[in-house]
Amino acid sequence: MTTQFAGERRVIGNVLRGSLGNLAEWYDWYVYAAFSVYFAQSFFPKGDSTAQLLQSAAVFAVGFLMRPIGGWALGMYADRYGRRSALTLSVTVMAAGSLMIAMTPGYQTIGIAAPVMLVLARLLQGLSLGGEYATSATYLSEVATPGKRGFYSSFQYVTLVAGQLVALGVQIILQQFLTNAQMNDWGWRIPFVIGAGAAVLIMWLRRHMDESEHYQVAANLDKLTGPEAIDAIAADVARKRAARGSLRILLRYPRECLIVVGLTLGGTVAFYTYTTYMQKFMINTAGISKSTAAWINFLALLVFVVLQPLAGILSDRVGRRKLLLFFGITGTLLTVPIMSVLAHTTNPVGAFALMMLALVIITGYTSINAIVKAELFPTRIRALGVGLPYALTVAIFGGTAETIALALKKAGHESVYFWYVAACILLSLTIYYFMRETSKDSPIDNEAKYEVPVA
Repeated sequence: MTTQFAGERRVIGNVLRGSLGNLAEWYDWYVYAAFSVYFAQSFFPKGDSTAQLLQSAAVFAVGFLMRPIGGWALGMYADRYGRRSALTLSVTVMAAGSLMIAMTPGYQTIGIAAPVMLVLARLLQGLSLGGEYATSATYLSEVATPGKRGFYSSFQYVTLVAGQLVALGVQIILQQFLTNAQMNDWGWRIPFVIGAGAAVLIMWLRRHMDESEHYQVAANLDKLTGPEAIDAIAADVARKRAARGSLRILLRYPRECLIVVGLTLGGTVAFYTYTTYMQKFMINTAGISKSTAAWINFLALLVFVVLQPLAGILSDRVGRRKLLLFFGITGTLLTVPIMSVLAHTTNPVGAFALMMLALVIITGYTSINAIVKAELFPTRIRALGVGLPYALTVAIFGGTAETIALALKKAGHESVYFWYVAACILLSLTIYYFMRETSKDSPIDNEAKYEVPVA
């Protein structure tokens, strides 16, 4: 009993260290979205507010273009050199991007160089986040106690959303102490400095967390030991080590890669609509004040965080597929009504209720999507298998969600976007309906029978 308790404490410690880093990275990522209503006029030429928000949203989308590269590069790095090393590297790159945004002068000072520097910083952050998601999902699924992987893996979105909550919390605090003019002028730089400092602290914490035992087992299989080893064996080992985390091996899992794309498509569009874009939607369309919209988002996301582990526990009991079906069906049917009513809602309580309904719906996806993807691949290719197809899908659909929404609003056809979100969820629903239930005992717990031999 004592040994079991000590083992569980070790699991919790590793999950916390991994999750805190995830929180810091997502804070840095979401600070951009939360404070773009203030810094858009600093980085872009003068114009109407929608045009400036559209330009900042376009840069937000550019950051997503690097996420597939990050998913590939850091996913491959994690499969070859370890989850801990990859997670430490990703948070270091994120810190560099945040510091760059904090220190870049405005458009009025350095002209076109300002948006160029902003784009470069977002490319760094996109590279970091592309690798963070895959490696974090892989690490949490591998260190989790068997039978509790849904619960522990749900903390990826707990900390993901908590990062957004902290960003909103910093925004609310600054709004209390700074005037609107001060926020527009220099106050928006403060959260980026905070993010860079937090990332440095997390970098130290991650250097002291345990490496995944599953990765260590897979890596040890590739190590050559004993003086009696012959050249043929050495060559075979070298090939296996080089193949670990390679695209050549990933191509042996086309079905699993397509499932990841299908799982992600509707979920990522809905997630960025219900969370990141929702604040701008309330301000720019419903006419709710910036400070009130910030509070609505903060309180709704706070409840959303609590829902994640509860749904994760439920998935450990009833399976992952049922929760995905819940999201797919309700998201398809209710997205258009929710967004249509919210567009004409100025009452804060009503707006909160509508946003909360949307977040309950998306919980069916967010709470378990990481573990579902991790359970599709063996250890040797898991980080890359989760990261690359996911990042490509998020870059194409999630990263462009806000840009499409604002472009349609500017063109006078905002309601078309509501139908677009519902259609994306419907496409994913077809995948959820036909997919097999992922097992709670494999492949994470039974690697051998899922491994693909390396020729």
